[in-house]
This record gives sequence, structure tokens and C-alpha cells, in this order.
Amino acid sequence: MTLDFDSAPWLVVIDMQSVFGDPGSDWYTPHFDTASAGSQRLRQAFGSRTALTRFVAPIEPTGAWVPYYRDWPFALVPQTDPLYDLVPAFPVGDAVVVTRETFGKWDAATASALGGPLDIVLCGVSTDCCVLSTALAAADAGVRVRVVADACAGLSDLDHQRALDVMALYAPLIEITTVDEVLAAL
Repeated sequence: MTLDFDSAPWLVVIDMQSVFGDPGSDWYTPHFDTASAGSQRLRQAFGSRTALTRFVAPIEPTGAWVPYYRDWPFALVPQTDPLYDLVPAFPVGDAVVVTRETFGKWDAATASALGGPLDIVLCGVSTDCCVLSTALAAADAGVRVRVVADACAGLSDLDHQRALDVMALYAPLIEITTVDEVLAAL
């Protein structure tokens, strides 16, 4: 499969990290394995037009993040802590890595790192937090966003569906799709 690098979309794989994939973690995302399997299929098709994002804790929380990390002290560790590693199924290889201390991963620096794409495909975890936050910010920036429902997972099935329903309200800026539909369109 060959992509046209002048107009092809970028795949943005959200937070496929140990902190969300380890069943012993306080932030474990049920159905992480389902999101991982769909995301891996997409990763193979997108090759070097892939960004892998990482959520990390700030060195010193400020503002509303102070009480947030009071509630989640286990996560207030350095960015290099294995807790924040990408899971082995997502080796960096030729992907771009985007590390942020925020739920949303879309900002001017991300756009610049990806060459200012106008079309992104989102997958990963969790649908009801980091995927949602990234999708809304990218759509606001004028980027076409496709959220791959069967390559995402939420904190519960209900929360996953609620987040998809909210993002669907932003059509045509945000489109809800499937792995098979994205692969067929490449």
C-alpha cells in the first residue's frame, strides 16, 4: 500500500502506554487490548506518517493540576519512569513521538512536528479523555479528524460511546469511522 505523502493523512495513536495498559494500574483502560489491536493494524498501513503520543506528569503541577495529582499521586513520577513507556506493541521506529503534560495532544507544536497536516486519523486511549481532547483541539484548528471507534477504548463501554456521540456532533469536522473503513480509503 502506497500513500501520497503530499495529501495523505497522519495517524495519531493516543497514549498506548503502560499506565493505561497494565491491569494493575489505577488508570487501566478496559479494552486496551482491543484498541491496541486496531491501532496496530492502522500503524502498519501508515508507516512513517504516524505520531505516537505520550501523556506524562509535569515536574511541578500548577493550577487545577495540583488537586488532580493530589488524587492520583502514583502518577506524579518523572517522564522517564516505565509507567509512561509506550507498550512494546508500539515501538517508535520511524514514528514521531509527541509527549505532553495535557490530555489533549493537538497544539501548534504537534501540527508543526507533523508538517501541518490537514487530515488526521485518531485511535488509542482513552476515548473519553485524551482522544476526545485531542479531536476537539484539532477540529478547532481546522484539521479534518477521523476517530476510529474500534481502535479506541474508554474507561467503560458507556463512556466510550458517550465520547463518540459527543464527537459525532462536530461533523463534518470530526467523523467517527472504523479500522476497515480507514484502510479501504487509503
